[in-house]
Amino acid sequence: MRAEPGARVVIDTNVWISAFLKKSGTPASLVRQVVARGRPVFSSPTFAELEARLWKPKFDRYLGMDDRTALLNDASALSHWVEVPPEIAAQAFCRDADDDKFIHAALAAKAPWLVTGDQDLLDLPPLPHLRILSPADALQFPEFCA
Repeated sequence: MRAEPGARVVIDTNVWISAFLKKSGTPASLVRQVVARGRPVFSSPTFAELEARLWKPKFDRYLGMDDRTALLNDASALSHWVEVPPEIAAQAFCRDADDDKFIHAALAAKAPWLVTGDQDLLDLPPLPHLRILSPADALQFPEFCA
């Protein structure tokens, strides 16, 4: 599966937060490459999870309130937004049903990539037209290489 320039990529919450917290890590490299070569995808539920997690007090010592607001605004503005149709939202894929929203967003956007650190998603059997990869594995593909 080859991602065309501007390909849509769903990035899981854990990858976004890791990228925000450590600018030199693999998740940050992946996010930079997606922004440079593709287009991150959000649905309302996936963005709501990112927003809720990023505002947790445990991140206070790493990111100020203004920084979090700016990061969320930037992520929202540069992303492709999708509304998940009910027929897609009704489908179950993961043993942790809370993870299904990322697959739903990818299917609604016709995104060929979902990048995550969540083992429940990474362990899923292959899905047609969707490759689920860790940030390190995604960076092995030419589409994501610097």
